[in-house]
Amino acid sequence: MTTQRVLMVGAGLSGAVIGRELATAGYKVLVMDSRPHIAGNCHTERDPKTNVMVHVYGPHIFHTDDEEVWDYVNRFQTFRAYKNRVKTTTRGGVYSLPVNLHTINQFFGKTLRPEEAFEFITQEQADLSIEDPQTFEEQALRFLGADLYEAFFKGYTVKQWGCHPSELPASILKRLPVRFNYDDNYFFHKYQGMPENGYTDMVAKILDHPNIEVQLSTTFTRAQCDGYQHVFFSGPIDGYFDYELGRLGYRTLDFEKFSCDGDYQGCAVMNYGEESVPYTRITEHKHFSPWESHVGSVCYREYSRAAGPKDIPYYPIRQVEEKALLADYVALAQKTNNVTFVGRLGTYRYLDMDVTIREALDTANAYIMAKKAGEITPAFLVLPL
Repeated sequence: MTTQRVLMVGAGLSGAVIGRELATAGYKVLVMDSRPHIAGNCHTERDPKTNVMVHVYGPHIFHTDDEEVWDYVNRFQTFRAYKNRVKTTTRGGVYSLPVNLHTINQFFGKTLRPEEAFEFITQEQADLSIEDPQTFEEQALRFLGADLYEAFFKGYTVKQWGCHPSELPASILKRLPVRFNYDDNYFFHKYQGMPENGYTDMVAKILDHPNIEVQLSTTFTRAQCDGYQHVFFSGPIDGYFDYELGRLGYRTLDFEKFSCDGDYQGCAVMNYGEESVPYTRITEHKHFSPWESHVGSVCYREYSRAAGPKDIPYYPIRQVEEKALLADYVALAQKTNNVTFVGRLGTYRYLDMDVTIREALDTANAYIMAKKAGEITPAFLVLPL
């Protein structure tokens, strides 16, 4: 039987995991990427001056409740314990996020116990006249009230998304970021950590298989699909079709990198909640590897703006206009033979790393099982968008 050849477009988490699973199953896999490095937006590298492990495209913190995914990443990298504890500067003070009992007591100058804080927020602060929140702003006002919303969420959201929170759907704030205890761990998940030697080293180990070939600095064209039994495409879905129906909207990030001696801000992430501060946050990267010791420090100021044609897309906008255009591209995708659209860009969704890996594992397994059964159809592997 002739060995089947598969093309994986993109050397990020989706491409690496799908490629590894197919290679293990006996497929010959070519993984290509337009960038000069693997690992996509979770690419990490040592800063040459300070030796700090830098998250080149902004911080990526691994967190999941999926034990299989946790075990999977730990096959290729040792994950060290890390809890994401975010601070925010607003109205002349520094507070903990998510909004918790400490934040509430500090902000309002009170000493409330959990039950008292719950009653204070739900009875005195929350706007109970909003019965069915439809927008981000209504959701925040309904459950937090105007004071906390305006101090911690309004300005930050305007900067992050480039529009007023009243124009964003309530689903963006569907999990209310408030706790009535002193827990300042940003995430709820059972497994949380950072790869000891960075994400790029982890991805390199995932791709280290004799059936995998990696080509970097290679621009994809549809003509390159010839000769492959299947293509897994993790680039922008509209880009695959040469933007023939128009471009889907994204937000992108600009990073202003700077170095200093010592400790710049005393934490990994400092948000800036006020609209008058042009950047959304400052990240100090040595704090993402607290088991290391560094004299120098590397920081990023992050600025969010609308993505242009040559920018790196980060966050899909997914408002009404984008969803309509996405539906048209999905219709094209479902008519495209032997191509699967995967990952954050291929499915036009914001995905955490654990979800990306879970979907990659499931997609690879579905492909292998379907090929064995002879059941592959053009639309079979297009993920729900």
